[in-house]
Amino acid sequence: METIVFASNNEHKLQEIRNILSGHFEIKSLHDIGCEADIPETGLTFEENALQKAEYVKAHYGLDCFADDSGMEVEALGGEPGIYSARYAKMHGREVTPDTRDDINMDVLIERLEALKPQYGTLAGARILSPAQFRTCIALIYKGETHYFDGIVRGNIIDQKRGTEGFGYDPIFVPDGFDKTYAQLGNETKNGISHRARAVQKLEAFFNSLK
Repeated sequence: METIVFASNNEHKLQEIRNILSGHFEIKSLHDIGCEADIPETGLTFEENALQKAEYVKAHYGLDCFADDSGMEVEALGGEPGIYSARYAKMHGREVTPDTRDDINMDVLIERLEALKPQYGTLAGARILSPAQFRTCIALIYKGETHYFDGIVRGNIIDQKRGTEGFGYDPIFVPDGFDKTYAQLGNETKNGISHRARAVQKLEAFFNSLK
């Protein structure tokens, strides 16, 4: 089976990707290829950051690679936190650890939205703080060419953390058409509808088109 690198060591992301692309490639992580570098993400868009990671692997290891950059874009905050989703709490002066980062990021987002005195109604017994969307961009470097694949899921941010599965902002994001958060839906359902799943499905369709 052909091998390709997914430029991440995030176990949540790796499992999602491997579930979707199983049967197409052996997916290797950065750790699997011996890359322990903190690859910089200095772009101003999801596309730039994703490409920066993929290009690093190609340049230093000579391997075909794809990378993603993902984030939450909240309407009431003009698209924040966007590319800074993982660093949102630190940007607002909050101390975080790897174990507390997700919870504190959500706390900061909720606090900032509450300060705007939102009036969006309720959803499944929780207050809606703002419409929002999760977005993923994948940059693929394959056989000397670069390709991009985008995935978006629209929904709403609520004022309560619900569910124990997933990661990041999953416990406060309810996708359109559902009355449960990403973190309540379970990995099997989420992997079928998530922003990352939609981008990876486009990636999979691209690989299928080459057969």
